Amino acid sequence: MISYGDTTLELTQLRNIGQEMQRKLQAVGIDTPETLMNLGAKQAYFRLKTQFPNCCLVHLYCLEGAIRNLDYNCLPEDTKRELKEFSDTLK
Repeated sequence: MISYGDTTLELTQLRNIGQEMQRKLQAVGIDTPETLMNLGAKQAYFRLKTQFPNCCLVHLYCLEGAIRNLDYNCLPEDTKRELKEFSDTLK
């Protein structure tokens, strides 16, 4: 967990990360926001896709949005394009 003064963040306190996404992230060894941020969205998505093949591009957008503290649908278009290209390589 990341601490900000007296505040400690859990995965579900990040944007775009609900209980189900937290469960999946924990299943692949990502238990804290710090771990997610250190790995980056692409590596975290790769782990998810390996264990949960039905993960889709929106999962990758959500991870990137969580790291950037943006709603996933507010990611810049060039970022979305780059993430889609990465996701396409995993199919």
